[in-house]
Amino acid sequence: MHNVVRLNVPFRQTSAAARQGALVRNFAEDRRGREDVFWLKENAEILNVLETTGATLGPEALALHQPGYEQLEARLGFFPQYYRFHLSMCLDLEDLGFGGDKGARLAEWVAAQGLAEAELSDLQRAEARRLCLRRGVDPLAGEGAALEARLRAFAGRSQTFAMPNKKAAYELTHIIFYLSEYGRVDPQIDAAMHDSLIFAGTLAFLDFNADLLAEICIALRFAGEEPPEVWDIWLRQQLRCFSLVPDEAAPLADDYHEYLMLNWYLSLTGLGGFADQVPEGRVVFRRVRPLSGPLRELSECIYAMGNTRSGDWPKMRETVSARLSQEAQAAIAAAEAATGQFDAFFHGFSRVGLQMELRA
Repeated sequence: MHNVVRLNVPFRQTSAAARQGALVRNFAEDRRGREDVFWLKENAEILNVLETTGATLGPEALALHQPGYEQLEARLGFFPQYYRFHLSMCLDLEDLGFGGDKGARLAEWVAAQGLAEAELSDLQRAEARRLCLRRGVDPLAGEGAALEARLRAFAGRSQTFAMPNKKAAYELTHIIFYLSEYGRVDPQIDAAMHDSLIFAGTLAFLDFNADLLAEICIALRFAGEEPPEVWDIWLRQQLRCFSLVPDEAAPLADDYHEYLMLNWYLSLTGLGGFADQVPEGRVVFRRVRPLSGPLRELSECIYAMGNTRSGDWPKMRETVSARLSQEAQAAIAAAEAATGQFDAFFHGFSRVGLQMELRA
């Protein structure tokens, strides 16, 4: 008679739905308490990513948010400053199959309270408007065209995005997200807005910023364009640098957002995404980061040239390359080959036209 040895092998998540359900559980129950505003932020983000990729969540995963869904009116009435998080989660849950019709009533309440009008930022107004319009409510009736025109003017100022400015670059990606309704309609970007995305992506690539570059590639796809192959390959390589580690004590200032953005991008390509097994309990997302990108090295080189620098990349290539490390030279060569627009990017990046005359 043979002895039967039973091993405590953890459940294997053999389907995308199972892995995504495990992620939902991790964010809903294991990482943070529901009273933490970062719980709202993280859960709104994961649900938004899953909804926009057409994910299918099982009843058990959706039921994790039943308590919050039941308390939405009370939460919104006491914490109206977080209305965009609450409304976003409500709409995504309903559209993911949770059921219910609170989203329409909450959108009407948001409009009646003038919460979108209380936003100072055009970007936040656009987000609020996009959320309410998902249930046919326009909280900025009569202002939509003017708001969109301002957003397009910002996104079309390409020179802004040829210089390092992460805040502006993230605002650019979200403008495309909202104009395209997260890939559902053609945002009708013009040539200048396209250049803005390419310039911002070039900077993100040179900075080895996978989080921002993933968002830019998502925005390009929502605009009906294929991201440069060099960027696509590099992003796929970065996803392999992640580990999901069960840890009850580690700080949560981790790489979860980068993980979500990379998997979101990969899901939108139809070639994968969310393939990792998710451990039970509190999970920390860790990425083995590459050495710092060559962006700082390139910036310092250009700045040190002073008035001798030029915005003409073909003329500057040899001089600049001679002052950079081999690693920086290789990255810049890859960036140059990626888009065919490096000359135009460098003209703005060099900031030659912004130099002020020094007075004695």
